[in-house]
Amino acid sequence: MKFMRQAVVVLCALIGGLGGISTALAADLPTLGEGKEKSALGAKDLVLRGDAKCTRCHDETDSPKLLSIGKTKHGATADGRTPTCTSCHGKSEAHMVNVPAGQPQPKPDRVFSKNSATPVVARNDACLTCHENGLRMHWKGSQHEIENLACASCHTIHAGKDPVLVKQTQPEVCFNCHKEKRAEILLPSSHPIRDGKVACSDCHNPHGSTGPKMLVKGTVNETCYTCHAEKRGPFLWEHAPVREDCTICHKPHGSVHASLLKQRGPWLCQQCHLVQYHPSTAYSGTGLPGAAPAQQLLGKNCLNCHSQVHGSNHPSGVRKTR
Repeated sequence: MKFMRQAVVVLCALIGGLGGISTALAADLPTLGEGKEKSALGAKDLVLRGDAKCTRCHDETDSPKLLSIGKTKHGATADGRTPTCTSCHGKSEAHMVNVPAGQPQPKPDRVFSKNSATPVVARNDACLTCHENGLRMHWKGSQHEIENLACASCHTIHAGKDPVLVKQTQPEVCFNCHKEKRAEILLPSSHPIRDGKVACSDCHNPHGSTGPKMLVKGTVNETCYTCHAEKRGPFLWEHAPVREDCTICHKPHGSVHASLLKQRGPWLCQQCHLVQYHPSTAYSGTGLPGAAPAQQLLGKNCLNCHSQVHGSNHPSGVRKTR
């Protein structure tokens, strides 16, 4: 108890001695109103460095949700390469000026929406400032660049998950333009695109490539071999069209025939193998039921015997039968 009384006496003395000093400091402290003004002018960055000037107006109530960019690589605060809002949209000083009620707010210097007045070249240049290497190095002169396609036509920059970068949702983005391919993947035989196991970018590089049709590899076959490695060979007995181009026999986006074939056997094979003896007697629809059925067309197929049509390593496989 004696110790506690002494502590109280010392504390009171200190308070009394500091009274003059605290009064002097109070003159230098801002008033409550001044503090509010300074906090408004010096608003803190919410997502990116230097974005306070934007997030004073653009907040969680925006539609679309602009602040969701913080969930993307464009919102990585620990990465020194991360751009600010003005890195992409420009300084946009006119956009940040308060306008009288009833008047439209001026747009930012660069707008990336579909109907933007900003030229496509200017919009893409904002992206290519950073994204010019890797998969984008062949963008100049690519088919999409020639068609005057903007980066934002496919990419949703502020989305937490950009649909075109997610395998399950990417095809729908591509089908907005490539509608005939949407129809083809709905055919009975197709790659498992609808199941989300294969995406368009597994075969195509939408930013351009050195191969045909913007394929990820230099040739059709090399692109197919990225998944179908067992068809690569080399084989002791090779099938010429297999080595030349897979699309001679297959339709990669979808077919009404099994294994994505352009035709079923024997018609597919007879496009090349047609001589006066087996196996090349020309068959037609007259051999189907309703006319004079031919046994070669009723459940028959060249592949029933020539099963190793892609190539064979068997010593007796010259006819691709084993």
